[in-house]
Order: sequence, then structure tokens, then C-alpha cells
Amino acid sequence: MTKVYTTACPRNCYSSCSFKVLVEDGIIVNFEPHSDNRATPEGICLKGLSYKERVYSKKRILHPLKSDGKGGFSQVSWDEALALITEKLLYFKKEFGSHSVFFYESSGMSGLLNEISSAFWRTYGGVTTSYGNLCWPAGLEAVRLTLGENKHNVPWDLENARLIIMWGKNSVETNVQESIPLEKALEQGAKLVVIDPRRTETAEKADLLIQPRPGTDGAFALGIARILSDSGRVDSTFISQYVHGYEAFRKSLKPYTNAFVERITGVPVKYLDMLADLIAETKPMTIIPGYGMQRYTNGGQTIRCILSLQVITGNIGKPGACFHYANLQSYVFDKVLEPLSYYPEIGDDGVSRRAVSKASLGQDMLSQKDPELKMIWVERGNPVSQNPDTNQILKAFRKLEFKVVVDQFMTDTAREADLILPAKSMFEQSDIIGSYWNPYVQLKQKVIDSSGEVHPESEIYRMLALKLGFETKIVRELFPDNSDESIERWLEEKLRPFPGISLDKLKKGPVMAPGLQNIAFSDYIFKTPSGKVELLSDKARKLWGVDELPAFNLTEENTIQDVKNGKKAYYFLTPNTKNRIHSQFGNLDVIRQFDPEPRLEINPEDASEDGIKNGETVRIFNDRGEFYSKVRFNFGIRKSCLSVPNGWWISEGGGGNYLTAARETDMGHGTAFHDNLVYIEKI
Repeated sequence: MTKVYTTACPRNCYSSCSFKVLVEDGIIVNFEPHSDNRATPEGICLKGLSYKERVYSKKRILHPLKSDGKGGFSQVSWDEALALITEKLLYFKKEFGSHSVFFYESSGMSGLLNEISSAFWRTYGGVTTSYGNLCWPAGLEAVRLTLGENKHNVPWDLENARLIIMWGKNSVETNVQESIPLEKALEQGAKLVVIDPRRTETAEKADLLIQPRPGTDGAFALGIARILSDSGRVDSTFISQYVHGYEAFRKSLKPYTNAFVERITGVPVKYLDMLADLIAETKPMTIIPGYGMQRYTNGGQTIRCILSLQVITGNIGKPGACFHYANLQSYVFDKVLEPLSYYPEIGDDGVSRRAVSKASLGQDMLSQKDPELKMIWVERGNPVSQNPDTNQILKAFRKLEFKVVVDQFMTDTAREADLILPAKSMFEQSDIIGSYWNPYVQLKQKVIDSSGEVHPESEIYRMLALKLGFETKIVRELFPDNSDESIERWLEEKLRPFPGISLDKLKKGPVMAPGLQNIAFSDYIFKTPSGKVELLSDKARKLWGVDELPAFNLTEENTIQDVKNGKKAYYFLTPNTKNRIHSQFGNLDVIRQFDPEPRLEINPEDASEDGIKNGETVRIFNDRGEFYSKVRFNFGIRKSCLSVPNGWWISEGGGGNYLTAARETDMGHGTAFHDNLVYIEKI
């Protein structure tokens, strides 16, 4: 008999697709679309279809594994694993203090139950944690400073736009569900502009492709803003009613002449004028910036510059008019926390805090004193290959006395562990998730029993809490046991403040977030200090030390000042791909048949200058590190740019983060991966 369950994908992806899981005799047999989710009605992507292999893969870790210290691992019992962890936690806390233990988590699996990990480490006494984010915080902060909060129109509203600008975003690959309303908009006569150094699959649909030098998008946006302002083609009514700081902004645009913008961006003036005319003449307009652009040292200001075009043309708060960066309206369970610079060192719970930056993880780990770090616990992440400056991270990891990694597969980080604990799959425990693109609250429903000896992380923490001697009352309050009934009671308690949402409803399908604005800012309420859209933001300078106005600054590493160290320097791009979510999925056979090995994409004209032939292996290097890759010619990539999709494991031939610097973005404590010049040579 086939049982059909509703669920939702909990990965770090725009779509958070709803879908149905078909189970026979306790085994997943198929997946089907769930049309009740208007954002994802046509079903899951290739990665989603690979979930069956991911659950039942022979490569999956199903038992605790202990390192032999020589690169090998052997299976141990849960009793032995828990006893070893308990011994180490008690020892390090007694001898060095609880902050000698580092808890590192990332975004590999979303869900409310992840709160339990924080509850455990607080109860333990407070440990060193991380702050910042590898993904999007510079842009989040830029939008928050300007509009007051992060929200955008519902995804299907894109059908109403007449001009769509995909600015540094390749939605055909990285947000495939967005292609549905995009196609409908184009069928209705909308114009599509793509701004990207690469000619992507999304660009193939475009009326206009513009390829600026990486890291110069802010200058390009301000050049357009100057043309619009000087010619009076702005929405004066919207500006006078709802915008703070326009006159100061208009005056600041004087340096962004056509000649200056062309020199900085490498884009001919005719394209600057062409896009300015399109923006002035076509409404409503939606701009959809990607996350890659704000992963530079000038990333937050870049997003403010681009957002200014939406503001001065009055394309806010209307159908089809939207700045589509992040929609946090379904994050109804999250406390709205300011960036870490606002945090006290002592939390509301009285537990002291110590944190290191995700952007400079390796060097920050090494620099911790009083106490030094002795132990790390890693879950939902693969920092060895995913965080900047891999060499420093490896050095920091190998200096530690004890390393625990919770994962499903033998990732680069898991290989560094002393003890690996098997992680649950998305089908082995119920949880509730939101989305940063679609407007739904969803249930990721348990549909099968755990494989092998896998315990969900919440159960691992409960077992450890008992071993460590936490008070029975605290254990009962904070850590549900792993029975379905206990987990559902815990989740129902989280739903209590939201009477319109219940587990029974969520089991049937996605539920719209309470208080949802289908058209963001349609009430023209902006939660900024002035109550208006803020082009002039005092908080920008006070909090982050950047200009109060959107402004352009060169990235720390750039080729504007020509050749570096007598060699030809390249911008190294590490975009996302449809085949992986960062370092997840790429190890599966169903994915590898389409994407078997990393390839370095280069413009053939650049390759010819360096005497490199298609298919040859080259060394990619800078003063931080090196790795090797075969070359693939791509006429669609801008000259002086190289590209390898991120997420390749080192053990698979990857290693792009050997080359990246440990730098934060200009605001939000983001990670400036793309501020990165490299060199190539034949081998």
C-alpha cells in the first residue's frame, strides 16, 4: 500500500519546494509535485529528485565512526561515542573553561529543531560560537538600512512586471522555480535585462546582456541614477512623500559621469544610456539582485546603489514593482536580531558569549586566547571546503585536540574529525521551515524510520545532556525524546502563538505566513528611523563606517590598476550551479553523470594569450594557495574572468577556497569570497 506524505525541502535554496513523497513498505519510491505551493507548483529540481539516492546511498554514514589517527575510520557504538564526547566536554570545561569548546553550525538543514543545539550549548555553560554568514548578510543589511526590513512581493507577482533586471542572478540555474513567473512575464511582453560577467542560461532569455567588471556594479548603478536624475526622469511624487535624503543623493551622483563609469566598469557608454532609457520608459520594474554581488568588500554598498534605482523611479509597493532580494515574511518564528555589533557580551540568559567570524574562521580560531580552542563540534556545515582560506582552516582544525563532525557523508570536514556522528536525512524527522523567497510556512514531515544507527541531532543532544548530568527537569523542558509524539508536541508549542497554523494544516500542505503582504510595502510603512525610504542613512556610518549615502568604492582586489606583480591577474568567480547547493549533492551518482569533475571556464581570447588549450590542466594560484583544474573554453565569460562553480570537495578535485581571503564585507559581517584575484599557468 502506497502512503503519500506532504513535505518541503529544507536546503539553503530560494525555492523551499513543496512536494509529495510516496512510500511503500517503509521505503521511499517516488516524488510528485505539490501544486498548493504557488511558488513551486511544478515539482522539485534535479537535486530534489536525487534525494532518494541521498537517503539510500552506500556512501552514507550510518554509524558513529572513530578516527585511527592515520586517515582511517572504524565503526564504534553509540555508547562508546557518547562516553568519549562526555569525557572530553567535562575535561575541557574543567581545565580550560567552556569557551575552549567551539560550536560551529551552518545552513545545511533548516528547521525549528535546530534551536535545540543552541539550548544544549547554553546549558553546558556557553561556548565559542560563530557570527556572520557565508551567504547574504551584506545585502540584508543594505536593504534593511534603506527600506527598514527585508521583504518582497510574492514570487508570482513577477508576472506583472514589464521590466525585469536580473542583476548578478542566474535564476534558471539557482532559482529554477522563478523561471515560471519569468516566462509568463516575457510572454506578456516584459523586457528582460541580465547584468552578469558570464553569459548564463538566464542571459539566453534576455533582451540585453551587460557584462561589467566584477565588483563594479555599484558604479554602474550610480551612473544610471545620475542620468535619470539629471534628465528629470524620476518619480518626484514618490520621492517627496516617501524618500529621505534624495537631494543629498542627487548631488553625490556628480562624479559618476559616463566616462568615469565606462572606465571603472569596462561597459561602453551606449549600454549605460540604453538601460537608463529602459528604466525611465518601462514600468513597473522589478530588480532581482543575486547574492554573489554582495560577496565583495563593497557588497553592502553595491546593493544600496542598485536599490536606489528602484527608489528614485518609485517602483516600490506596487504590483510588478519590487526589489526582490530576500523575503523573510515566512520567518515568523525567528527573533529579529540585529547584527552582532549590536549584541551585548552577556546574553539575556546570563550566559557569556564569545564568537569568531565565519568570514575569517581559520585565523580567528587560531587567535583565540584565554582560553585557546581545544575542541570543535561541527554540524550542518562543511567549513574546510566552504569557508575562505582553506589552508588556515586546516591549520586551525589540526591544532585542536578533539573534533566532532555530524554529517551524512565523508566530506572534507568529516575527514578531519576524530569522531563522526551520522546525521539524519530530511525524511527521518518532522520539522517546520520557512523560506527566504516564497511566503509559506511548511512542514518537513517524517516519512520513514532512520537508517542504520542514525539519530536526529535533537536526540543526540538529549542523550548527551543525560550523560553530562543536566538536571532532569531541564532535559525534559529543552530536549524532546525522539518519539513522533514528543516531536509533534514540541512543534505544536512553537505554533501556539499562530492560531492560523497547525500541524494538521501543515501536514496537508504549505500555509501562508500570518500577516503576509503579497505586495511588499504596499502600505508605505518603512521601519527606518525617519519612517521613509532612506537613501541617506545615519545608521550606515554609525554601525558600519560606510558613507551615509549609496556610494562606490573599489574592491580590495581589483584589476582597475592594471597588472599585478608583473603577471596577468584574473577575477576568480565561484558561482552557484543547478547541480549542487554549495557542497551538497555533488557526490551523488545521479548528479555526477551530468557534472563529473570541476572545470575552469576561461574566455578563449585570454587562453590564447597564455598559450592554454581547451581541455588542458592548469594551475590556479595566488599568494594564499593553489589548486589544479582542466580548462573549458567559454566565449560567454567576460575577459579577465575565470569561473569554477563553488562546492566541489577537495577530495573531488576542487579547492577554490584555497585562494580566497578571510575578509568580511563592508556591512552585515558577510563573507567577501569574490574579492579574489588569481593567476594561471600551464603545467
